[in-house]
Amino acid sequence: MSATTPHPKGTAGGNRRRRRGPRTWLAALPLLAFTGLCFGIPLGAIAFGAVTRTDPATGAVRPTGEHLARSLQGPYLGSLIGSVQLSALTALVGGLLGVLIAQAVVTSRSTALRSAALTASGVLANFGGVPLAFAFIATAGISGVVTQLADLGGLGWSLYSFTGLTVVYLYFLIPLMVLVIAPALDGLRPQWREAAQNNGATAGQFWRHVGLPVLAPSLLGGFVLLFGTAFAAHATAAALVGGSVPLVTLKIADALSGNVLTGQENVALALGLDMILIAGLVMAVYLPLQRRSARWLR
Repeated sequence: MSATTPHPKGTAGGNRRRRRGPRTWLAALPLLAFTGLCFGIPLGAIAFGAVTRTDPATGAVRPTGEHLARSLQGPYLGSLIGSVQLSALTALVGGLLGVLIAQAVVTSRSTALRSAALTASGVLANFGGVPLAFAFIATAGISGVVTQLADLGGLGWSLYSFTGLTVVYLYFLIPLMVLVIAPALDGLRPQWREAAQNNGATAGQFWRHVGLPVLAPSLLGGFVLLFGTAFAAHATAAALVGGSVPLVTLKIADALSGNVLTGQENVALALGLDMILIAGLVMAVYLPLQRRSARWLR
């Protein structure tokens, strides 16, 4: 009888879960409505402007792929490639340095050091834009204090270049990586290390066979998050390098304001749609990695 008849408790539990489903969706409706208003409408407007053209004489709107095609050609394509290169480099370097700093903080026995490091990381990760550009100009610009004291100009240093912009981006990407990876490092159970040591494994073998495989989703997720943050940054680069470094966010601003050519608003929308597609791919990679990491580090 027990093999063919479901357990009453299990049936009741299943019925409760089925009854709870619609209530869950109803509770999420305000959030879904807010998300649709704040993200769905702007996304729709960008997509509509990117694939349509308005006749200035008649006001007729017709579909076209010209704007998307132009966004993937010439200087616009170069700006996309430049943004991807800058984002990938800063995410890789910032992720590596952030992991090393987070590991030193997590393994430290000083609670004051840990608290101070995480608090500072939280502040620095959100410090950007024009204030950050001004701080670096005053410090490492042509007439900056550090530039003059260390004679960086004689060494070929230039803050207003790809290398200089990379250094500035690392200023807020490294603390961001510390905040992202520190909880994952905390999740590495001491019992795993003790078991590895009891079986004769060295520290290098522990990290190669246990630590890194467990942390791999968090590490890749942190890299993806840093990439997306650098890819979307605008104000710092605009205040620091202007148009000397080709970046897609700067090209969008120029097209919208008509600094170079007039009537390029739809091309700017197409570039924005390109960025949204790249950001969507980034999030499509980041979210599954985050869920997988959470299963291991509970």
